[in-house]
Amino acid sequence: MDEYLMRIGELAGFFGVSPKALRVYEKLGLLTPAKIDESSGYRYYSPDQVPQLDALLELRQLGFSLAEIQKLLQSGMSNDAFMESLTHKKLMWQNRISDAESRIDDIDEIIGKLAASKPPTKLHDLTEEERAKLLSRFVALKKLPVIPNELSEALWV
Repeated sequence: MDEYLMRIGELAGFFGVSPKALRVYEKLGLLTPAKIDESSGYRYYSPDQVPQLDALLELRQLGFSLAEIQKLLQSGMSNDAFMESLTHKKLMWQNRISDAESRIDDIDEIIGKLAASKPPTKLHDLTEEERAKLLSRFVALKKLPVIPNELSEALWV
């Protein structure tokens, strides 16, 4: 049997995960090594554990947290519990898609407004009256008291 066991690094390399990740899975009870060498501490995994790790990694890719996977395994992974979890995860992804689409709509609206807007006018291209209106709008936004002479002087500074 030992001749068919894989070291932790071999299994990790095969699946493209780190040995540290496999140790975390072990600690959480998600994937226990078939054998641990008492003298070296090396962890060995059997070929039977390959589908188990594959399923665990598939659940991670679907967005399940380690805690959710642990809960599923503890519940015995009945079809009903698994389908309920999958439905819940699907709803979560649909909500994320909806949020992303809403943000895309917001971005499209901003792009539309920018495309339709006039190019910015340079201050020196404005008439004295236009500059006064512009500056008074700034002052109104800041709610600063301004004396008319100071307003006129500010326009030419």
